[in-house]
Amino acid sequence: MSDSLPSGPPSDPKPATATNSPDEATTTTTSSTTTTTSTPEGPIPPPVQIPLSWPADSSLTLDWIQNLISAFDWSSKNLSPSELPLVLPVPVFDTLVLTASKILHKEPNCVRIDDCNDNSRVVVVGDVHGQLHDVIFLLQDAGFPCEDRFFVFNGDYVDRGAWGLETFLLLLAWKVFLPQRVYLLRGNHESKYCTSVYGFEKEVLVKYGDKGKHVYRKCLGCFEGLPLASIIAGHVYTAHGGLFRSVSITPLKRSKGKKNRRITLNSETKPLCLGSLEELSKARRSVLDPPWEGLNLIPGDVLWSDPTMKSGLSPNTERGIGLLWGPDCTEDFLKKFQLKLIIRSHEGPDAREKRPGLGGMDVGYTIDHVVPSGKLITLFSAPDYPQFQATEDRFNNKGAYIVLKPPYFDVPEFHTFEAITPRPAVNAYYDYEDVIDSDEELDLASMVTAT
Repeated sequence: MSDSLPSGPPSDPKPATATNSPDEATTTTTSSTTTTTSTPEGPIPPPVQIPLSWPADSSLTLDWIQNLISAFDWSSKNLSPSELPLVLPVPVFDTLVLTASKILHKEPNCVRIDDCNDNSRVVVVGDVHGQLHDVIFLLQDAGFPCEDRFFVFNGDYVDRGAWGLETFLLLLAWKVFLPQRVYLLRGNHESKYCTSVYGFEKEVLVKYGDKGKHVYRKCLGCFEGLPLASIIAGHVYTAHGGLFRSVSITPLKRSKGKKNRRITLNSETKPLCLGSLEELSKARRSVLDPPWEGLNLIPGDVLWSDPTMKSGLSPNTERGIGLLWGPDCTEDFLKKFQLKLIIRSHEGPDAREKRPGLGGMDVGYTIDHVVPSGKLITLFSAPDYPQFQATEDRFNNKGAYIVLKPPYFDVPEFHTFEAITPRPAVNAYYDYEDVIDSDEELDLASMVTAT
């Protein structure tokens, strides 16, 4: 396709629809790109003026975001991946990511959402893994973020799905537009190691070509700023993986001499016990990958840990990173911090298939622990997962999101949904047949090498 693209009307764009129309252009795959096949009536024009440009006054609007949704949806069905810069040029990408990064890096490790009122709703979303069309549907189904509708995303925006970049950028745009209503937490896949193994790095390089390394580096820098957890209305704790250990950090004496003086930290890991919200607030979240030690232990736990039905706190030997915690730990955490509910994500149907004693992920969520002080829920928002698995190996699972309502925002209202089909045809960006599952023990040496 030439650089000259047909233009649609610049005003009154319609949001992308949740289903495909019968006369939609079809696609065929060669290598890692898609080729558009025109309908008898000719190619489908873009629904908005493209390429997209950054607003002159640098203020995003709802119309601008709806244009972005429509443009991403259209390009996924009508352009090859390598033509994405014709829709979102690198300078616009740079400005969006820089603006969002400045907001994210200023947020604390655990964001507190306290300005809820009797009219507020809080929508919590689990893993979405680059499934752009399902994310568009979820946003439309739940209702777009607005003054009375908060969104908390629990991470894993990228990898495995074909549109991780578009998904992440769309959510960054919402963050810039409504920074006090949209909260983007970090998942374990927002890392250099995972994105180099599960497809996001290759996706970016294919889509932005000779500018791909630049785009990828900017995304990694933005990942560093994503907060680790949230507390909603003082009653609900959300994080991608979940709970974390207590870590003691003792400063040693300052070395003598004025030149190159530095304080060395001596990290002493206590016998495994639950960490505090104060410790979480002091953790260093800017490191994207191992070594998980010292100040990095808590972020590693928050991103990689899993619940179990066995009491106590123990190393997560199944993954090789993070912890396993039982119902007693859930009760202790809820009671100590006067919480009623924990909402975490991190486990899809593939992971739960290997976890005896815990529920599957057929409907997008499971209630894992019910204890005197409240509940622990796992939430997964990527339906028909994983996207590129061979047909007989797909789980045909539903996705889900949770709506929390007043007065206490601690009673989950579950909303399940099926995948938007058919998805545009595109090849995988990773070797899904041979790559190790992230819910199995990871190659830590390779993770360190990737940093």
